[in-house]
Amino acid sequence: MPLSGNSEDIDKILGLNTGADDYVTKPFNPLEVVARVKSQLRRCNMLRSTAPKSDEEIEIGGLIINTATHQVKVDEREIKLTPTEFSILEFLARNKGRVLSTETIYERVWNEPAYESENTVAVHIRNIREKVEINPKEPRYIKVVWGVGYKVE
Repeated sequence: MPLSGNSEDIDKILGLNTGADDYVTKPFNPLEVVARVKSQLRRCNMLRSTAPKSDEEIEIGGLIINTATHQVKVDEREIKLTPTEFSILEFLARNKGRVLSTETIYERVWNEPAYESENTVAVHIRNIREKVEINPKEPRYIKVVWGVGYKVE
């Protein structure tokens, strides 16, 4: 925000057209300058919060999965997952609301056909729930659909 002794309209127009977000002329009221700065900060924060999230971050309620850094946070608390657990959680989160069979999860994460894979997937899901869920018996994120598979809500 330029501060200038030039108060002609052409000076203001030139300043704004060359990239200034605001223009204050002398003499000025310091409280007005503070109010203008706060206004710019509010606008910047508003734009930042409404900007679309990158494809690198998946957010579901208090669960945040950063695929670039392989970090998982639940309610601002960092959760440590193994690479396989992370891949399962990411796959479920990218398919939010869809019920995925254990076979589908296994084939997608392990990149091989699923033969007798139900227990393998179930054990990993249980481990993820113990780390991610506050109460694994009443999960907020990873739900079981009995006889079908799992989903993230």
